[in-house]
Amino acid sequence: MLAEPRSLRLTRREALNILGLGAAAAVLPGAASGANSPQFPKGAIIRTILKDLPPEALAGGSTLFHEHMSLAEDFMPRWMSYARATNPQSGRRGAAPPPPAPATPPQPFFMQDPELMADEMRAAAKDGVSCIVDGGHPDMGRDLEFLKELSVKSGLPIVAGCGFYTQPFYPAEIATWSEDQIAQELIRQANSQPVGVFGEIGSWDEITDNERKVFRAVGKAHVATNLPIFTHTGIPGKSAMEQLDLLEGAGVKPQRIVIGHLGNLNDPKVEVHKAICKRGAFIGFDRQGGPGDARQVPMVVALIEAGYADNLMFSSDLSSEAQTKKGGGAGYGKTLTVWVPKLRQAGVSDEILHGITVDNPRRFLAFVPKKKRKA
Repeated sequence: MLAEPRSLRLTRREALNILGLGAAAAVLPGAASGANSPQFPKGAIIRTILKDLPPEALAGGSTLFHEHMSLAEDFMPRWMSYARATNPQSGRRGAAPPPPAPATPPQPFFMQDPELMADEMRAAAKDGVSCIVDGGHPDMGRDLEFLKELSVKSGLPIVAGCGFYTQPFYPAEIATWSEDQIAQELIRQANSQPVGVFGEIGSWDEITDNERKVFRAVGKAHVATNLPIFTHTGIPGKSAMEQLDLLEGAGVKPQRIVIGHLGNLNDPKVEVHKAICKRGAFIGFDRQGGPGDARQVPMVVALIEAGYADNLMFSSDLSSEAQTKKGGGAGYGKTLTVWVPKLRQAGVSDEILHGITVDNPRRFLAFVPKKKRKA
């Protein structure tokens, strides 16, 4: 067979650029073109910790759907300990370095230092971030008042999560509560606190019966409140399909779900990723901006080529001071300043990147509340 003339063949870079045609003036971050702007249901809002915003208010920059700005000081040491006990090869949390040794003299924990963290939020805004989702809740040591203070000081909108994390972090009552009791507690949180998402809701390694119970309860709470849901999958990326099954089985539409950490599920064929996208859910590449990017860029490119750009979500899941600007890292904006340039170098167009980083998170986070916000 004769080789096809070069002029008729497209490189991967050229094909991706063609996928991005139609908004040549699009920049990242920047306002979406009117023709390609996502449509939202009447009455839809994004619930930030200070006030409800129309989704259009966040069209001028990127939204990071999974970060942490408030964790207990012992959270990451506990996380690392549980990870080593579960799987000695999984002692590192994605590309994040281990927590730094205590300073001498002792300094405040960085996620309890409002001035340091407000500076980090302002730096993220300069990097092109318009909103950050905090994926913590009480069993992780999340402090809602601290998040409010950060948002006021920095001017950056913050969406707070709620729920229960994973088996090793559950409060003792989860073992004895029924599915309906857990759901009622989640509904109480959603209706009485300024939270805008259930997340991160996780399974630690192989999903446990208690974790299944929590997932079904989260599904019921979603039906009662309309809050969207994002998840933490096991080590690495385990139980992703079952998480989606459990939530759908409880009545959640896939379009209201992000199955998280699937950048950790190293599969060049992205079979699980495609299966989840085909069902309509989002998938999270949410530990980005480090050495692991090299194997994840081709996975993202493969998903874009398969037509699933509208199902992708990016974030970095920042958890240690060494990752902050003050600590010498790239900060909360590294999804945009470190990860996105690698995708652009691989041939992904700015229009597609704009859709993933600006439009997809807004489509996910926007919901029509079933109850008015508590004053």
